[in-house]
Amino acid sequence: MSGKYKPKYTRMAQVKTALDLTKYLQTHAIDLAFDETLLPPDESPFNQPIPLKSGKTIGNSLCILPMEGWDGTLDGKPSDFTRKRWVKFAVSGAKLLFGCEAVAVCHSGKANPNQLVMNPDNFDEFVSLRQLILDHHTEQFGSTEGLVIGLQLTHSGRFCKPNSHKKFESQILYAHPYLNQKFGMDDDYPTLTDEEIDGIIEKYIAAAVLAQKAGFDFVDIKHCHGYLGHEFLSAVNREGKYGGSFENRTRFLRNIVEGIKQAAPGLEMGIRLSAFDLLPFKKGPSDVGEPESAETYPFAFGGQESGLTIDLEEPKAFLALAQSLGIQMICITGGSPYYNPHLMRPALFPPSDGYLPPEDPLLGVKRQIDVTAELKKAFPELVIIGSGYSYLQEWLPNVAQNVLSNGMADSVGFGRMVLSYPTMPADMSAGRTLTRNLICRTFSDCTTAPRNGLVSGCYPLDPLYKKLPEAEELKAIKETL
Repeated sequence: MSGKYKPKYTRMAQVKTALDLTKYLQTHAIDLAFDETLLPPDESPFNQPIPLKSGKTIGNSLCILPMEGWDGTLDGKPSDFTRKRWVKFAVSGAKLLFGCEAVAVCHSGKANPNQLVMNPDNFDEFVSLRQLILDHHTEQFGSTEGLVIGLQLTHSGRFCKPNSHKKFESQILYAHPYLNQKFGMDDDYPTLTDEEIDGIIEKYIAAAVLAQKAGFDFVDIKHCHGYLGHEFLSAVNREGKYGGSFENRTRFLRNIVEGIKQAAPGLEMGIRLSAFDLLPFKKGPSDVGEPESAETYPFAFGGQESGLTIDLEEPKAFLALAQSLGIQMICITGGSPYYNPHLMRPALFPPSDGYLPPEDPLLGVKRQIDVTAELKKAFPELVIIGSGYSYLQEWLPNVAQNVLSNGMADSVGFGRMVLSYPTMPADMSAGRTLTRNLICRTFSDCTTAPRNGLVSGCYPLDPLYKKLPEAEELKAIKETL
């Protein structure tokens, strides 16, 4: 948004004291618990190790979430920008790197032309990226003890843009009543055949084999944010073996897991899951987001048919399935940045293709915390990682401590916050005061930039990106909004 935009809701940076936060939450009827005082490091839940059934131990309860990169080469290799981001993950102090990066299993499955791709030609690059993390983590903390590193494998499905940031080359599972029109597909747009899906599954398995050979501890089989894995879960009207019943809609996951177990025995797997979804939102009056209108909406996995209310019956069935397949680590998120971003990225300042928040962003934070807590309670043996905390800003440690102390999650994830403040988890673990001028203020520049074909990064706070020519281009783009 332009510099003239004045948010409707109070900025978190203006909430200075615990009393201020308590009053704000009470005034706005937001039942979000937090601890006024942070515990010393030797008592802090941030430093609680997490044993895995595989025999590995995650060294603490802080996690770096996987992010989609827009800064690789056109053939899917990392650039210097990519490597600089991975160094931030390495020195963050978090001991679980849940997937590091959204890595496409094939060129046609990329979400943008500069996304990384795992294939034989790029294999050595991933060996080097993992070693980069090990080297910098060791330099920062003395060893890699307790460090668990994953690689997120993805196919972007409906949101494929492999050759141009301006043009979708969508691969869809069914005709969606809103998303087809929103993203330029007519009602006769072709859907993936069962045979084509079988081929994509083989690409996941091949990418997992390479990830294991490159030394990664696990792969994340991405099922979130509207991408292909997530779209399977809502393919209720699709005919054939991959649609309709819950059993059919989860066949994609089951076949990938079975194939990985055979081709890469011993490789652990995790899943990042959009555990709830609602109707797509659009700009309404004054650019505030509002849901599409629908009498019934059967396409919200984790939502009721109204499209406006959460229903966790099927997500719980999905977690039970994951557990039965031997998958222990589940990272919880919700919705999609393409059609209801306020659900998974609560923020005052939307990206250029978004809308103004339809609710206080703290309600979005609370929604994710509550869903995660309900799933953790239902599946105590799973390692559940929470996300959606960025909007809390200075108050993230206070809320996160309360969540972990009360068993509402096993680990708290950091996403875009580490772009501006990579060592925030380390500071929390050590009981250090946070550095205010590094804290992400959720301006969404890290999304607006790549949506407009620019390299992604924290333009407001990271000196590297502030000095790029793209910073001026981004400023001009925002001024036109």
